[in-house]
Amino acid sequence: MKKLFQYALPLFFFVMLCSFALHKFYVGIYQVNYVAKKKEIQITTRIFIDDLEKALEAKYKKKMYLATPKEISETNGFIKSYLDEKFHLKVNTSVKNLKFLGKETEDNVLICYLTTSVPEKITSVEIYNTVLTEKYPEQQNIVHVNINGNKKSLLLTDSEPEGSLEF
Repeated sequence: MKKLFQYALPLFFFVMLCSFALHKFYVGIYQVNYVAKKKEIQITTRIFIDDLEKALEAKYKKKMYLATPKEISETNGFIKSYLDEKFHLKVNTSVKNLKFLGKETEDNVLICYLTTSVPEKITSVEIYNTVLTEKYPEQQNIVHVNINGNKKSLLLTDSEPEGSLEF
């Protein structure tokens, strides 16, 4: 019996520790807010720096060094182009051009700011979001939308990259 515990107990602990191995979590958070006074939609993206860096480097074949002193000068242009391709917004069936305002970092997250003018009353919003899904098929993009205090959310994935909301 003692020999059983001598071998079984370490094996049990080994199996338990292996089951707690780190599992990478791929998620991006997008906040879409309508600011009535400015008649514009403001978008804030939160994307893990290392994941975005890998996707940009694969697409543009350049080392980016995001959020470091070695970051290349073309980074904002690459991020803008990437987001233009991967994130689309329609308001009342009208495609909106998004203006990239800039970026900042918070811990290991890159926060990007975008805006677009919306002079008309908003009745529907359609969002297409494939940010990082080409690199990480398990990527989940959570989009929170706030139009005139009416809050709704979408979960967009590689298999379901677009969704629409009525207001």
